[in-house]
Amino acid sequence: MLHHAINVMSSEAEFFTIRCGINQATYLYGISKIIVVMDSIHAAKKIFNPSSHPLQKHAAFILNDLREFFTHHQENTIKFWKCPSKSK
Repeated sequence: MLHHAINVMSSEAEFFTIRCGINQATYLYGISKIIVVMDSIHAAKKIFNPSSHPLQKHAAFILNDLREFFTHHQENTIKFWKCPSKSK
């Protein structure tokens, strides 16, 4: 599954894109590695920040999917790669 997000301006849209991609990847058979490529790591850091922020609903769904993903196999991994949009 491949998702593209171009010119994402709001954090909510970015979180939703991450949420959809992780949700689909965690429910596919045989998936053991998830790589999230994004322009900014700022949103990814918010997913794992337990403090209150307006996007906690998306973060809760993402963390629930990841919990299930890691529960199935201990060797499952997720990585966040920063790839600035100005890079080629």
